Amino acid sequence: MDNVAKRSIPGAQSVARAAQLLRLVTSAGDEGMSVADLARRAGLTRPTAHRLLTALRHEGLVDQDDKSGRWMPGPELFLMGTVAASRYDITAIARDIVRSLAVRTEESAFLSVRRGDETVCLLREEGSFPIRSFVLSEGVRFPLGVASAGLAILAFLPPHDVDAYFARHPELATEWGAPHGEQRLRARLRDTHERGYAVNPGLIVEGSFGVGAAVFTKEGHPQWALSLTGVEFRFGPDRLPELGRTLLAHAHQLTTRIAAGR
Repeated sequence: MDNVAKRSIPGAQSVARAAQLLRLVTSAGDEGMSVADLARRAGLTRPTAHRLLTALRHEGLVDQDDKSGRWMPGPELFLMGTVAASRYDITAIARDIVRSLAVRTEESAFLSVRRGDETVCLLREEGSFPIRSFVLSEGVRFPLGVASAGLAILAFLPPHDVDAYFARHPELATEWGAPHGEQRLRARLRDTHERGYAVNPGLIVEGSFGVGAAVFTKEGHPQWALSLTGVEFRFGPDRLPELGRTLLAHAHQLTTRIAAGR
């Protein structure tokens, strides 16, 4: 929701704050998150965060662990998600493709979806190589352009959408490091567009390498991404082109399946 809407629609600010807390709680998964961390990451005071979380718990949207006090997703989110899945979820038709990608490459394979200015991991399939990267798992969110999946999606958005994204997020370099400043990130977007797939050489966690390829809607919009992650030495120049070709082939297969409505 943009700032104009927040100012003009009664109650919109409270809704936006509650939605941000819900996103943070779900991103923490089964481990949950403390109210202090939630408040800090949402840019709220602790009393405000606690008040909103209490209201969300009353509606069943979040829950609080009795022992740790950490906040976790509530049962109503599961019910809502089940209903929404029939419209938005492609995991049923993508699962075998993600599994095939993991088997073919021996690396961990993922399906992520664009949600606003972020990507959310929907599926993870472990590769057979014994040393793995654990940067990504189901429910984890990253801003577009940070992880390889979001970089692949951002690279294939229309230029005016990319410009608008950077205008909304001047904080990327501050929160994610200098490589995510606009100038350097735009250079990676150009490289991604030319290559066809995104490369993240340990920019989130040192030594953890990622590659991602966009998956498109029937109308040609980049809405999902397939990606691979692993330890850096597995993504050297002798192997990276092969991984990229395999990744693109699987992304194209999923795009074709989506277009066919299967």
